[in-house]
Amino acid sequence: MKRLMTRAEVDPAQTWNLDDLFASREAWLAECEGIERALPTITGYQGRLGEGAAQLLACLDARDALLARLQRASVYAGLRNAEDGRDPQRQAALAQANSLGARVEAAIKFVDTEILALPGGTIDRYLQAEPGLAVHRTDLRDLEALKPHMLSPETERVLAALGEVLGAPAMIYNRAKASDMRFEPFTDPAGASQPNSFNLYEWTYEGSPEVGVRRAAWKTFCQGLKPYQHTFGATFATEVSKNIVLARARHHASAERFLLHEHKVPFEFYTTVLDTIQAELSPHMRRYARLRKRVLGLDELLYCDLKATLDPGYTPKISFEEAGALILEALAPMGEDYVATVRNAFERRWIDRANNIGKSSGAFCASPYGVHPYILMTWAGSMRDAFVLAHELGHAGHFALAGRHQRYVNTRPAMPFVEAPSIMNEVLLARQILARGGDPRMRRWVLMQVLGTYHHNFVTHLLEAELQRQVYRLAESGTPVTADLLNERKAAILARFWGDTLVIDEGAAMTWMRQPHYYFGLYPYTYSVGLVAATCLAQKAEREGAAVMTGWLDVLRAGGTLQPLELMRKVGIDLASPLPLRDAVGYVGQLVAELEASF
Repeated sequence: MKRLMTRAEVDPAQTWNLDDLFASREAWLAECEGIERALPTITGYQGRLGEGAAQLLACLDARDALLARLQRASVYAGLRNAEDGRDPQRQAALAQANSLGARVEAAIKFVDTEILALPGGTIDRYLQAEPGLAVHRTDLRDLEALKPHMLSPETERVLAALGEVLGAPAMIYNRAKASDMRFEPFTDPAGASQPNSFNLYEWTYEGSPEVGVRRAAWKTFCQGLKPYQHTFGATFATEVSKNIVLARARHHASAERFLLHEHKVPFEFYTTVLDTIQAELSPHMRRYARLRKRVLGLDELLYCDLKATLDPGYTPKISFEEAGALILEALAPMGEDYVATVRNAFERRWIDRANNIGKSSGAFCASPYGVHPYILMTWAGSMRDAFVLAHELGHAGHFALAGRHQRYVNTRPAMPFVEAPSIMNEVLLARQILARGGDPRMRRWVLMQVLGTYHHNFVTHLLEAELQRQVYRLAESGTPVTADLLNERKAAILARFWGDTLVIDEGAAMTWMRQPHYYFGLYPYTYSVGLVAATCLAQKAEREGAAVMTGWLDVLRAGGTLQPLELMRKVGIDLASPLPLRDAVGYVGQLVAELEASF
């Protein structure tokens, strides 16, 4: 049986270079101490923000600088833990970073409460009197919008000090997933024993062309999840209860409205995304499911068959180096400056692609201000990996540009926009491969990869969002959140979407256990927003040419200086209208129709 490597056994060439953040653990520890010692550069302004615009500017600039340092220290601890979440030293370092963050947030919370206590019109006068405050304008306006929901200064300070505790559900979920969960090996159709893990299942076995491998791996994967369902259910319930309590304390009408506040989009926009896509996409995906069942000759389609290729005899492989060259070629319309940034990701080890015991599952991009982004994924050698890598490089390119053109306080847009740049890169990669023409099987295979992107964002993540919506509303009405409730609701959501095309087995009902997104507020629905934006933008660029991409780069450079819908309006796309949603769903229907015709 193959054995998973430990982190120490991994080839360094397959890992990221964290020395660009801190040269050693000792350097990181010294910086943590330095951050704490630097707190008086901000707390010295306590009680003085009403003295004038100059005092406010000096305080906000000092806070900006310290929070950028804190972000770098926190990211370093998080990345080290993501490499191997089983290692007690890395666990301890992450806890130390979280504790430092909570102390810093508590110490500087007075800035927000003092600003909100200033007499009406004061901030407007300060902005007029001090040009340097312009960089903080967006942050000050956002703070002003929070005023009806702020509590007393002492309560706000205590809540900030409890940041580590309030983040406990996410920490417990991730710690259990990385450190404690074990999966039994399975026997493949050839009689060989194969190891299983979160990363092996999701990066290798889930998309296997061999039904025997897929289903055997699925069986032991689900068996590994099952003993943790009640613990994870309680963790999920704690996160929900926490947000309901905070929503009520802050005088929001519901937990959903509380969590949506920081997204800077209307509540109706959120509900329209969930309702429209589920209702209008379902018929297309059911057709795709029926096609998969027929072409693969399956008596029944299980949840573990949803990502199986429709052409098992054609599974093109690609090396990491080949994928890099292909992605750089696909991103050429973004301009040389953008392409050079992405090239640095490959040449300067921004990417961790190894597979080792304890490594975080899935993929993500961390973008510490003042350094460069870092990408985590697990490379299995499939073209699907190239699409995942292009996605994360979209985040990297976005925040590298924003970081060069904006101060720390303005680098990150609100959550509904965050996935648009990453998914745009996937769209560009697909179009590049399809434009090459040639082998019709390759075209068909790429169409399946593109549909995989839509499945991941329009189905997997959107149905996560639907589960969130139902669970929060049930909890607010007094229904206890348990593993049984989560299993029952998830199964019902899947059954409503897929109809009789899919067998909803026990493992399908437990898929809520696989994603950490439930601990990031209302994150899941934003993937669909990003996909709609990227689809419409790519179609617009195809019609109108290079000027669209020039405008897109300006939007990426804008960082968080504009609200999500305003950012998209800068490139002529009105996401507040239902038309982009329907156009994107219609495009999925076109892809499915072409695949049906190819078979």
